[in-house]
Amino acid sequence: MTIETPQDATAAKSGNAATDRFRSSGKLGSIETSVERVNLLASKLVKAANDIILEERVSYDEFNALKAWLIKVGEDGEWPLFLDVWLEHSVEEVATDHREGNKGSIEGPYYVPEAPTQDSPATISMREDEKGTNLLFQGQVRSTDGSALKNAKIELWHADEDGFYSQFAPGIPEWNLRGTFIADEEGNFAINTMQPAPYQIPTDGACGQLIAAAGWHAWRPAHLHLKVSAEGHELLTAQLYFPGDAHNDDDIATAVKPELLLDIQPAESGNGKQVTYDFVLDPVK
Repeated sequence: MTIETPQDATAAKSGNAATDRFRSSGKLGSIETSVERVNLLASKLVKAANDIILEERVSYDEFNALKAWLIKVGEDGEWPLFLDVWLEHSVEEVATDHREGNKGSIEGPYYVPEAPTQDSPATISMREDEKGTNLLFQGQVRSTDGSALKNAKIELWHADEDGFYSQFAPGIPEWNLRGTFIADEEGNFAINTMQPAPYQIPTDGACGQLIAAAGWHAWRPAHLHLKVSAEGHELLTAQLYFPGDAHNDDDIATAVKPELLLDIQPAESGNGKQVTYDFVLDPVK
């Protein structure tokens, strides 16, 4: 019997997992868009594409190469990856530009809902021999008026020391480095986890072909993914980054913001590192 390891992960396997996850996410269940809105957006998109063709004098060979590449994006299940890497940061900016609280960031293609829940303080689910540096992630969740948000929910997920996500690469326990944590009566939380590593998005599929053809790199800086929520407040989706990462300034997903950089300190316990990061949520209006 052959046991698959994370190194056996392929773009097609990861992409199809992301596609299946999106289809089952329920995100399409409440869309109500007028004919006028669809006409506006679709017409602008088609016009922009045609303008590029005319301005850059795109040849039939280039046009047919585009057709073949678009087909491969679908075959590899990489539409979630493509859209999340190159477009979601702009959608996120539009969706949150009214907020007075914390800045957010993209969700990305690797979120899985309903991770196991624990009261804080807690330790995220991980392997007994999990590689990497221990990280204590702690802070407080407050409203924009400064009041503590008791029992706020913090969903945390991130890649491992090798840059792989559970449920999107083989050989990793289902909920590894994923968890839902409930803050205390004062909105305080403390989560023991491991410091994630930078990683490249999959490069053996259609998105990798685009990256290679354009001479880009595929790297994302190391980051923690979070969703923070509390009753009566807007959900905050964020990624938090580590100072000094080589790709904070040229993240392939263009998702790094100065407000999202962590202040990493040696752990008071002497074991690894720790960081304090507070979340301020906007009330629902």
